[in-house]
Amino acid sequence: MAEIIEFSGAVLTGPKDEQRGLWSVDGRLTFLRPAAAPNVVLDGWVLPGLVDAHCHVGLGKGGAVDEETARLQATEDRDAGTLLIRDAGSASDTRWLKHRTDMPRIVRAGRHIARQRRYIPGLAEEVEPEDLVEAVRKQARSGDGWVKIVGDWIDRSAGDLSPSFPGGIVKDAVAAAHDEGARVTAHCFAEATIDDMLDAGIDCIEHATGLLPHHIPRLLDQDVPIVPTLINIATFPDIAKQAEAKFPRYATHMTRLWERRHERVAEAFEAGVRVFAGTDAGSVIKHGRIGEEILELHQAGLPAAAALDAACWSAREWLGADGISEGASADVVLYEKDPRAFLEAVLKPKVIVLRGHISGSGKH
Repeated sequence: MAEIIEFSGAVLTGPKDEQRGLWSVDGRLTFLRPAAAPNVVLDGWVLPGLVDAHCHVGLGKGGAVDEETARLQATEDRDAGTLLIRDAGSASDTRWLKHRTDMPRIVRAGRHIARQRRYIPGLAEEVEPEDLVEAVRKQARSGDGWVKIVGDWIDRSAGDLSPSFPGGIVKDAVAAAHDEGARVTAHCFAEATIDDMLDAGIDCIEHATGLLPHHIPRLLDQDVPIVPTLINIATFPDIAKQAEAKFPRYATHMTRLWERRHERVAEAFEAGVRVFAGTDAGSVIKHGRIGEEILELHQAGLPAAAALDAACWSAREWLGADGISEGASADVVLYEKDPRAFLEAVLKPKVIVLRGHISGSGKH
């Protein structure tokens, strides 16, 4: 006998698209009323499962975590409404998550690639410039179509942020990833790093705190989106305070980047640059905070529907995942109110349906 869920509320198939009449039959969505009665009827505003486009399942402060900890991290994300994760680098092999029907879908980037002694210990595969291309090929083959390069970090000899790898080598590394069929994204705090990455043909920019007006036409021309991770950028003042005595230039730079974080995101969005929501959950940021990131994007200047879209319809399309369409997997989140009008609703999903099963917070 088929397992049937009827969704009796409004169904949002896009930021401006609303209809009624949706069912899940054996885990697949349909707009055609089944002949059999539903097993359960759910009321609420129905959206595709949210996307966290910068998340680190399987990562802790010291690097890899055990499988149970990774499962709990993914569960926290799921219960917050995140049903699709683009994992932006993890020291753990999380391929096993792809076989768990109760866990969010995951698109993995393998392990971060960083310059030796220029990143948080234990998190990344650390290489010198001459080994970057081969490291990128390796991670491209072990991930799900993405590679993550740590583009800059503090250079203690200079006392400030600086690019981790020479621009020409980054260009070769990006070309190698593309040759392997993978896209490349890069951690970018500083201004100069974004120039290097755009010169290299990068596919996405993470954080983008160093975004300057001259970068915006290039982002548009090359169709490169940004993932600002604003709830992570909120940690910059504390980082600056801790570094001030020993690295005053770095502390001043980090503070300046933090001060303009909202302005830069708003400028990019208003110009037409694609902006996606990512929490950077993992070593420092707790999991399950996608709602907070959506609200922070709204605070930065994105209209409510656009901030929601950054973690919903457009984000799923960008990653090649179905939204709410005929025959798609029944991965949806229900809210008590229309989150386009009451954006705070994203902080508390009413019901979560994953692969056609009521899951997580939807059980209470």
